[in-house]
Amino acid sequence: MADLVEIVIEDPRWREVPLAEWADRAARAALRAAGLGAEGWQIALLACDDARIRELNARFRGRDAPTNVLSWPAHHLAPPAPGRPPPLPPAPGPEGDSLGDVAIAWETVAAEAAAAGLSLRDHVLHLVLHATLHLLGYDHLDARDAALMEGIETETLVSMGLRDPYSETDPQDGSPFRLET
Repeated sequence: MADLVEIVIEDPRWREVPLAEWADRAARAALRAAGLGAEGWQIALLACDDARIRELNARFRGRDAPTNVLSWPAHHLAPPAPGRPPPLPPAPGPEGDSLGDVAIAWETVAAEAAAAGLSLRDHVLHLVLHATLHLLGYDHLDARDAALMEGIETETLVSMGLRDPYSETDPQDGSPFRLET
C-alpha cells in the first residue's frame, strides 16, 4: 500500500526538513479527528515556493497572490448544515483512493512561522492538518463552520503538544500570536 502522503518537492528548501514525517503525522491526526482511519487513503502534497503557489492561487481561486497552503478535495463532502461535520468519504477500494491534493509554499510558511514565533515544524503540522480537514469537507467560510473546524484543529494540535493557533496568547508562556490560514 502507498504512503498516506505522497510528496512532490519542487522547491529544494523542503528537502532540508523532514517534511514527509511532518505531513504524515498531521494528516493522520486530521483523519483521526474526523473519525477516519488512514488505511487505503492517499494525499498528494506539492512542496513548492511562493511563485508556484501564487500561480495556483490565481488559477484556481482567482487570487493573484501567494498563500501558505491550498487544497483540492477529491470528494465533494459538504456538511449537511452550517456548523455540522461533513459526511465521511466512501471507503477506499482495494487499490486505495485519493482524498485530494495539497500545495504548500516555503517562503510564506517560513515567514508566518517566524512572525508568530513558531517553529517551522509546528506551523507545517498545523497547515497540513488544516488542509487535510479541507480535503475531508471542513471549511471556515461560515462562522459556525469556522468554529467547528478551528475547534477540531485546536483540540488536535494541543493533543500533539502544540499550542492553540487561534488563541490570542500561548497559555504556557502568555506570548501573543494568531495565525491566519
